[in-house]
Amino acid sequence: MEVSRETAFSQEELIERYFPARQNEIKKYAEFLVGPGIERGLIGPREGERIWERHIFNCIPVSSLIPEGSLLFDIGSGAGLPGLVIALARPDLKITLIEPLQRRVDFLEEAVALLGIENVAVIRGKSENVKKSANYVTARAVAPLEKLKKITSHMIKPGGALLAMKGESAAEEAKTVPNAEVIEVNLPGLELARIVKVAK
Repeated sequence: MEVSRETAFSQEELIERYFPARQNEIKKYAEFLVGPGIERGLIGPREGERIWERHIFNCIPVSSLIPEGSLLFDIGSGAGLPGLVIALARPDLKITLIEPLQRRVDFLEEAVALLGIENVAVIRGKSENVKKSANYVTARAVAPLEKLKKITSHMIKPGGALLAMKGESAAEEAKTVPNAEVIEVNLPGLELARIVKVAK
């Protein structure tokens, strides 16, 4: 029998567990998502009440797969999910948020300034045009896996990997790309997450 998150850990306990050094910052970010994030159409109007469950805590599992001190690119960052959440959970990582739409770039830059975090940079552009490289690339709700591999492989250093957050479709999508591996991450108090890893 699966224990529901509410009975296992309170929201405050999860914040303390997964954002030990940046509890105030993650709360500020949640408020920013629910306020300007909804007002500017970066997340849906009904997402406010499930911002923690569906958006913030949902981004934690992928952060557990990235080795300490890695360089990370988050493509199609949108409102900063998962990139900003990973940055707050993992201050040891250097993260670049890559987003083609100017209004989303503005939102991300405002969020980074508001939170005062120094391990994050924001670039406006499409991943296909990025000339730099990183150890890992993350993507959440950006494109099918086959397309993700095509648009990110040039950005990944040898020995690194694409980490694509996928739901129920993870196993099916993994079949479309050679050497793709589905990793199930089961962290205390969080729902089971499926991440497809494509190593380089």
